[in-house]
Amino acid sequence: MDAVAHHSGSQSTALLLVPVLLYRPLLPLSVTDPMRSQPTALRPRPVDPAPVDTRSAADDQPNRADQKAKLRRSLLKARQSIPPQLWRQKSQRICQHLAEWPQFRQAKTILAYCSFRNEPDLSPLLQQQRSWGLPRCEGKRLVWHRWYPSCEWPLQSGAYGITEPSPQSPLVDPRKVDLILVPAVACDIKGYRLGYGGGFYDRMLSHPRWAGKQTIGIVFECARLPRVPQDDWDQPLDGICTESGLFLSAR
Repeated sequence: MDAVAHHSGSQSTALLLVPVLLYRPLLPLSVTDPMRSQPTALRPRPVDPAPVDTRSAADDQPNRADQKAKLRRSLLKARQSIPPQLWRQKSQRICQHLAEWPQFRQAKTILAYCSFRNEPDLSPLLQQQRSWGLPRCEGKRLVWHRWYPSCEWPLQSGAYGITEPSPQSPLVDPRKVDLILVPAVACDIKGYRLGYGGGFYDRMLSHPRWAGKQTIGIVFECARLPRVPQDDWDQPLDGICTESGLFLSAR
């Protein structure tokens, strides 16, 4: 994505620019006769008409779903193989980048998550005494509850074994939310996200009550890719944070 990087070194800039260079269009080439000083005109050769692609977007959908599933399996396996000490170090750097970001420091209420299946761990940030929103799975939707470290509502194991807030804790007022930290299996350099396949965040972020909220995908650098498979309804996030830095969209 054309982006501005907030980071601690020059390595992140290189990581951001390399994928962009891969898509630079090639310039047309001319063929020159070595015995002449002017390019030789090439005689046109009759060609068969290009086949007409009659497939619809619906026809591509099963293939795209298969691409997503294969990529998801590969990335989850790689993430699960990260040694615990390295996982903690990478997570700490992600938290540091966010904590140094002015928009994060100024936000009144931030939606976050509790790490699951070796996701980047945000618990160092969640120890801050501020207003957080944490998700609870209810059917096919996410219900957001207020939480802070000294509150009287303990976290508990919920659906799928994910740590989540108590159903008795107060609900988040969407009007007071300034920032959403979005977990993902991967994000690409344009901000498009590969999730877990349940559509929880896709449904949530497409709802009008969350429109206009700043969204940051949280992944390890190995999961920040040149491109992830996209569907027509996918919407890019406003930025990505990895252990290498915070990358914000230039839109």
